[in-house]
Amino acid sequence: MSLHTPYHHGDLRAALLTRAEATLREAGVDGLSLRQLARDTGVSHAAPSRHFRDKQALLDALAVTGLERLGSCFEQAVIEGPITARLQTVAYAYLRFAVDNLELLPLMFARRNTSTSADIQQAADRAFAVPITLIAEGQAAGEIVAGDPKRLGVTALAALQGLATFVGSGYTADYDSEQLLDDLVRHLTLGLLPRSSPG
Repeated sequence: MSLHTPYHHGDLRAALLTRAEATLREAGVDGLSLRQLARDTGVSHAAPSRHFRDKQALLDALAVTGLERLGSCFEQAVIEGPITARLQTVAYAYLRFAVDNLELLPLMFARRNTSTSADIQQAADRAFAVPITLIAEGQAAGEIVAGDPKRLGVTALAALQGLATFVGSGYTADYDSEQLLDDLVRHLTLGLLPRSSPG
């Protein structure tokens, strides 16, 4: 990106977020600053403050952007068919998103718990509506174990996130990551099936 790219009204916020996410990948949260973003995008030092009052607001906006993107991945992953197959496609979508966004994901979840921004909670609710709804539909059809759909979703999410961290860090380099993904999704899906009553 040119340091002196002219911006039209409405473009600067998106450009700042794009550059901020790239910086997050390169240098982590500590490497982010509004002043540096201004330099990187070729605008005055004061320009970013018109969109983000401070660094905390920038981090909140990054979290919302990530959650919105995750929600879109879930929506695009929804298919017709048996509930187990539908849950599998959503699980695959999350794992791939997590592996591709290892630096952004912790920020998304941390900001949800520490920020006072209502936008983050609303974005999180929208993002996870698809898997929670799928679990609830499966329960209503007797195809998924009983329990709080959100709690079941969090449990599955934690397992997927763990694998994503391992894959992203190279810890699982001795294994085929797609096969590990298949194994985990299969085990998760089996774990969500209703239990048979003991004979």
